[in-house]
Amino acid sequence: MPRPTTSALAVAAVLCAGAMAGCSATPGPAPTASTSAAAAAATPDETLLTDEIDDDTAVGTLAPGFPAALVPVPPDAEVLVSSAEPLADGRLRISLNVRTGQETGALLDAVRGPLVAAGFAESAPPAPEAGLAAQATFSRSEGAELLVVGVLDRDGLRTMTLGGTVTAP
Repeated sequence: MPRPTTSALAVAAVLCAGAMAGCSATPGPAPTASTSAAAAAATPDETLLTDEIDDDTAVGTLAPGFPAALVPVPPDAEVLVSSAEPLADGRLRISLNVRTGQETGALLDAVRGPLVAAGFAESAPPAPEAGLAAQATFSRSEGAELLVVGVLDRDGLRTMTLGGTVTAP
């Protein structure tokens, strides 16, 4: 029989405590989803964050090996994080996240220009995913190279995320 994980035990403890509180003579505050989630997530031996950054990733600048000639940083954009991971088949798995005050259309044009000039074909969804101001997909080499771009527009700033695989330069 498999042993329960720490998270499963924490959830069980929260549920048992909630059930026992319901049996007491003195009414207490009703448990909320956020209370239960916080208690379940408060396990000191589990974390989603790490202090380690992969060699293929860079914060605030372009990662080593990032194909900046193919995917240049749009003008006046701040690089948040980027990566360029070499794959066994000679391609690169890349990602680029930038923030800028530039308008959505101009931001997408800054990415579109170099990609289309390099032979990528653009396709756009009939409507961007909910919450995105713009979204586009670029492909070449019969789909072996594929990049997806999404632009989030919030509080007068645009955050662009681009990711996918390209042939290494």
